[in-house]
Amino acid sequence: MEQVYSKRLWGGNKHDFYSGEGSHHPDIVNPYINALSSFLTSFESPLVVCDLGCGDFNVGKELVKHTESYIAVDIVQALIEDNKEKFREDNLEFRCLDIATDSLPFGDCVLLRQVLQHLSNTEIERILSKLTDYKYVILTEHIPEGEFIPNKEIISGQGTRLKKHSGLNLLEPPFNFKVINEKELSSVNLNGVKGLFVTTQYQMF
Repeated sequence: MEQVYSKRLWGGNKHDFYSGEGSHHPDIVNPYINALSSFLTSFESPLVVCDLGCGDFNVGKELVKHTESYIAVDIVQALIEDNKEKFREDNLEFRCLDIATDSLPFGDCVLLRQVLQHLSNTEIERILSKLTDYKYVILTEHIPEGEFIPNKEIISGQGTRLKKHSGLNLLEPPFNFKVINEKELSSVNLNGVKGLFVTTQYQMF
């Protein structure tokens, strides 16, 4: 992921760090922010949120105000240091972690926004095994439209399963993720971009 940012593989020539159109295009970002704002403000007591794969924080910055505390995590140290300089709130903390191998912060709710789609099934399984301590998992994935074979294997990197006409479904093999229920919070079909950007809320046991 360091190469993705250093070589600007997701664009952003005017920025040192740029997490791609998926984190900046208003037609993708705004429905997500609206859905998450509605979810987070529905609780009498604000939640502790862990944003796993916070990227350049263009999206997360809009959600901090709705939380008791917001822990933003990414694997790229230089990105985290840059975010610390740009975004400062009393209830905001940035941490550099490898979510596949490191222990995760305590929280009520995990956000995984277009993160798992870049990872191999083995890495995804390692991450999922750590999510059972949270009350809610909010997952956003870029998946094909219509029917597709889920969870085809890929090598971790900047690419996704879309090239194989596949996408993640955590409830299907090999993951068989166990949840109390699932609820779709938003689905975006962007003109000129194949597939759907789908955000799903999982309530954990």
